[in-house]
Amino acid sequence: MERLSGLDAGFLYMETPTLLMHTLKVAVVEPPRDQEGYSFDRFVRTLGERLHTLPPFRRRVVEVPGRIAHPVWIEDPDFDLSRHVRRTTVAAPGGPREMDDAIATIASTPLDRSRPLWELWALEGLAHGRFAAVTKIHHAAADGVAASALLANVMATDLADTDPPPGARDWKPEPIPSRWRLVRDAIADQLGNLWRLPALISRTWRSVGQVLRRRRETSLSPPLPIKDTPDTAFNASLTARRSFATSSISLDDVKTVKTRVGVTVNDVLLGIVAESLRRYLSKRHALPIRSLVAGIPVSTDRPDDVARLGGNRVSNLFTSLRTDIADPVERLGAIHAVTAEAKVVQNMLGATMMQEWVEYTPPGPFAWFMGRYSAHRLADRHHPPINLVVSNVPGPPDALYIAGADLCEIYSVGPILEGIGLNITVWSYAQRMYVSALSCPDTMPGLHEVTDAIPHALADLLATTGAREQSAGA
Repeated sequence: MERLSGLDAGFLYMETPTLLMHTLKVAVVEPPRDQEGYSFDRFVRTLGERLHTLPPFRRRVVEVPGRIAHPVWIEDPDFDLSRHVRRTTVAAPGGPREMDDAIATIASTPLDRSRPLWELWALEGLAHGRFAAVTKIHHAAADGVAASALLANVMATDLADTDPPPGARDWKPEPIPSRWRLVRDAIADQLGNLWRLPALISRTWRSVGQVLRRRRETSLSPPLPIKDTPDTAFNASLTARRSFATSSISLDDVKTVKTRVGVTVNDVLLGIVAESLRRYLSKRHALPIRSLVAGIPVSTDRPDDVARLGGNRVSNLFTSLRTDIADPVERLGAIHAVTAEAKVVQNMLGATMMQEWVEYTPPGPFAWFMGRYSAHRLADRHHPPINLVVSNVPGPPDALYIAGADLCEIYSVGPILEGIGLNITVWSYAQRMYVSALSCPDTMPGLHEVTDAIPHALADLLATTGAREQSAGA
C-alpha cells in the first residue's frame, strides 16, 4: 500500500464528467516479421508477458473514508487483464485522419475508478498493414517522464530480441485495507504534513519575495495567469467530446533552426506552435491583440534519479507565445527571452514548491468544487488561467522493437482542462518529433488545421533563417 502524492491525487480530484484526466500514448507498429504475424490474441499475450515491467498497470486506487487524506494505491486483488484490453477497427482507408478520429472516440470516455486506471486499445485496419496500440492511462498514474520509462521497459533495441524482459520479482496482490487501517494511516500522514508546514511557509515567503523584487527590477517578466491571458473560443467550458490530431517534423530541422537563431529546441517548438495558432485564429478573424499564454510542464526529476515508472514529478512555467509579433524569427527571439526569464522565476520559487503545497489539498472540498465548477460552466465567466498547454517529452533516440515488430511512430498527449481547451504534446523518437493535439470539438473545430500547419511553420523558419544567414554572410 502506498499513499498517492498530493500532485497525483489532484488529478483524481479534478476529474468531472466533462474534464477527463487521462493521457494518451499511441504507438504505431509494423506487423511482426515472423510467420506468426499480428493477431489480437498475440497482442494480448505479448502484453501479458511484459506486464511485470509496468507497475502502474496492476495498481488500483482506494479512497480513505471521509476523504480525510489522499487515497492509496494497492496491488489490485481482482486484477483481470481482459478487462483492460480492447480492439477496434479504424474506418477505411486507415490513414492518419481515420486513426486520429478513432483515438478521439477513445479519449472521450472516462476510466473506471474501480479498476487499475488504464485501457489499451488495438487499432486495426491501418494502411500498409500497420496497427496502433493506444494506451489510455490516468494522469494520476504516470506523467510523460514515467510513461517514457515504461515504454523503454517493454521495448527492445534489437529486432531479433523477441523475449520478454526478465521479471524483477513475483507480483503479489494485496487485500483491500480495512477502514480502520486507512483512517489510522491517514491521520499519521496528516500529522507529518502539519509538522512540515511551517518550514514550507517560510521557504515560500522568501521565494515569493525574491520573485517580486525580480519583477520590479527587470523590464521583461513572464506573463501572469488570468491577468495577462487573452480570451479565445477554445478557452471555454468543455463537453465530454474530444478531438485528436497528429503530425510530425524532423528533429534535425528543428536543431538547425535552433543553432541559426541561438535558442533552444523547446523555443523552436513554441515558435512553431505560435505560428500554427496564428494561422488558425487569423483565418477565423479571431487572433487576439495580446499574445497567447502557454503553460509548459517541466520535469522536476534530477538527472541522477533512477528511472521512474509511475507518478508525477512536474512543475509548470508560464510563458508568452508572442503571437502578437508577425515576423517568425523576431517572434522566436522574443519567445526565447521571455521563456528564459520564466525559468529564472521558476528557479527562484523552487522546482518542487508546487508539489509540496498540493500535499495540503483537501480531497473532499476540492473534488466538490471542481464538480460544481464544471456543472455550472464557470470557465465561461472569467479569463482563462492560460490559453493552452505545450509539452515536450524527450523520447527514445534509437529505433525500438517489440516481439519482432518495428515501432514506427509515437504520439502522446495530456488532458485538456476547463477553460484551457488545447493541449499540444511533442515526443521525440529516432530523429523525428511526433506532435499530438487534443481539444474539444465543441469549442475548437478544425483541430487538424493546427497540426497540419506545424510542418509548414517549421519549413518557413528553415527558409527564412537560411536566407538571412546567407544575407549576413554575403
